[in-house]
Amino acid sequence: MARYIGSKCRQCRREGEKLFLKGDKCYTSKCAMENRPFPPGQHGQRRTRMSDYAMQLREKQKLRRVYGLMEKQFRLYYKEADSQKGSTGENLLQLLECRLDNVVYRMGFAASRSEARQLVRHNGITINGRKMNIPSYQVKPGETVAVADGAKEQLRIQAAMDSQDSRGFAEWLDVDAKKKEGIFKSRPERSELPASYKEHLVVELYSK
Repeated sequence: MARYIGSKCRQCRREGEKLFLKGDKCYTSKCAMENRPFPPGQHGQRRTRMSDYAMQLREKQKLRRVYGLMEKQFRLYYKEADSQKGSTGENLLQLLECRLDNVVYRMGFAASRSEARQLVRHNGITINGRKMNIPSYQVKPGETVAVADGAKEQLRIQAAMDSQDSRGFAEWLDVDAKKKEGIFKSRPERSELPASYKEHLVVELYSK
């Protein structure tokens, strides 16, 4: 699967808000959004009025970048969300949040989603005691996600858990920091997800 290998700080600047793509650095004064809160490029500081299409496109790009997906993969998630009952936008966010790499990040086993994806790919995560190295795996309610025994002593995992523990865990997760494992209790409700996500704009974009 293709992946973006450019500057992550540049992505945050383009979307005009912190996407928390670089772990703890995003919470410090070293974050690019603290020093250069405008789009990259020579015309980045110009003020321009965005059209409806531009706002829809930017929101779609923002969600893609937050979850680390390429366009083809993101569109497949939208098609699956659209085929399900209920709100397409909420279904889309739930599908993205149920990805294994995202759950690993939410449980605090990694400082960022990209680091979580690497941890999963390197056989550092188990589902109900069995190793799982597919980042896109859809975690189901009731499943136990844990750090594999061979990876529990990694300093980066402990550092990530300490940082997440101070910020708190999502309500739909039950995390045991000492055992480095957690239970995925349920799919998150829309009210439990960031209010800055405007998924209805993504639905409007793909509905054209």
